[in-house]
Amino acid sequence: MDWPIAEVARMSGVTARTLRHYDEVGLLPPARIGAGGHRYYEERQLLRLQQILVLRALGVGLPEIGRILAEQVDEVGALRGHHRRLLAERDRLDALADAVSRTIAELERSRKDGNPMTINRPENLFEGIQPAQYQESLRDFPEHAEEVGRTVAAMTPQDIEAGQRERTTQMILLADLMAAGHPADAAPVQAQIDAQYQAMTGLRPVSAEEYRAVGRSCVDNSAWRAAYEAIAPGLAAYQRDAIEVYATTRLS
Repeated sequence: MDWPIAEVARMSGVTARTLRHYDEVGLLPPARIGAGGHRYYEERQLLRLQQILVLRALGVGLPEIGRILAEQVDEVGALRGHHRRLLAERDRLDALADAVSRTIAELERSRKDGNPMTINRPENLFEGIQPAQYQESLRDFPEHAEEVGRTVAAMTPQDIEAGQRERTTQMILLADLMAAGHPADAAPVQAQIDAQYQAMTGLRPVSAEEYRAVGRSCVDNSAWRAAYEAIAPGLAAYQRDAIEVYATTRLS
């Protein structure tokens, strides 16, 4: 039995354009090409697509996926390895969600009481967040990742924690604005985006198009999307849209 590309796209949630791209780069050739150039996929191709999508969800780039698939011999063994990595990522995201939940509760309590937020155990803020994973998530921006790496290497552990705390706080503040119903182009939202942009350009110049790409990565990059969605559903797309507005109105 085989399935046309449109049906595979429907089942997997991957666009037909992406499936064609996977074919063009040699990752997923179809089982056969029918009349009119229509691609058809059999069970073996569906299993391979599953592995590709699992590895993509784990943040692996297409060239590395190609190498992994080319070297693997035992499909069951490979899937067991992917499964272990998915379980580890699930545990990390659970820890991240718990850490963010605690931070939200502390911020809400401090606002209600009118007192500054007190962090009794600062290390709890960073469960599920590892600097190496943050830098890995910048793989689509090699120049910025290189600069971040140099900066982090010169920082003390306290400075790194302060930076992570600031990023978490920025995400929570943006989530508050989203929950309050502010559109992406609202002044307070754009003020938050400007603060983020100024932090980035403190490391190196960032063009309008690169900042747009950063915004798109909030949704397209699985690690970034998971971090945003752990704070509030829809926050990744909200951040992307707000960056698009900022890049168009302030940087273009």
